[in-house]
Amino acid sequence: MEQNLSGTDASTNEVAPPRRVVVTGAFGNVGAAVVTALIDRGVEVRAAERHPGRVAERFPGIEAVRLDFEDPTTFAAAAADADAVFLIRPPAIARVGPTINRFVDSLAQTSVEHVVFSSVAGADTNKVVPHHRIEQHLLASGLAWTLLRPGFFSQNIGGPYRDDVVVDDRLYVPAARGRVAFVDARDLGEAAAIALCDPSYRGRALHLTGPVAVTFDDVAVMLSNALERTIRYEPASVLGYLRHRRRRGDPLVQCVVQTVLHVGLRRGDAEEVTDVLAEVLDRPPRSVREYLADHRDLFVASEHSSN
Repeated sequence: MEQNLSGTDASTNEVAPPRRVVVTGAFGNVGAAVVTALIDRGVEVRAAERHPGRVAERFPGIEAVRLDFEDPTTFAAAAADADAVFLIRPPAIARVGPTINRFVDSLAQTSVEHVVFSSVAGADTNKVVPHHRIEQHLLASGLAWTLLRPGFFSQNIGGPYRDDVVVDDRLYVPAARGRVAFVDARDLGEAAAIALCDPSYRGRALHLTGPVAVTFDDVAVMLSNALERTIRYEPASVLGYLRHRRRRGDPLVQCVVQTVLHVGLRRGDAEEVTDVLAEVLDRPPRSVREYLADHRDLFVASEHSSN
């Protein structure tokens, strides 16, 4: 599913590809994939991170600057002399008005013309998630924009779900029997780079999914086959999952947002499969099975460490 909310056909505009792109969250799964894809396209990248040193170590040779959404004094230098921004919300930030939206406002004083925002599926109507408020603010900002609305990431299996798999041989989420069209963050990163470089994507909201919708029972079977040990799916209750995330040390607001998103899987919020990502990439998106094959070592018990 795709929306064009701009009222114009951006493909008719003569817009030069970006010379320099600021990538926020460049150390995360999605941000790092965006950096890699832009470098492959010969675009100059500035990685904007709260801890730029770790980005510089991961991507030697690219510019890395400090950007802290809670510190407006870092905004100007992060966006200076750039043409476009890839924007992603850090999970710990729920109060987006004085942080991310304030950063968007600051871009009006810079050379930035285009923002590609990594949102979530359903953010246009789900007012509970912080992404909704960022989307609405961006649409009213006067900047050119592209909204990427992916579903759940395959990388969640090797990220937030990993400890449960490694320690307890289980997947534990409050999704009941809901189906999920998992999308690979590597594919989203490539799609973001394409949207940043191709002006025809301006003013468009793209619902991006993986190639097939699966249940968590299906994922447990795939994990069992990949790891050659039995992994079970244990459906969590809403309160049980909230307590589980809190015991792991996650901030309360982050726990609530993640619980709401997972409960939405019960009613099919992430089961729709679209062809949009395949059309953007001009190839089939990666499947959950491919992700697990590529990252099997993440789930070896001897390598367990807390996230």
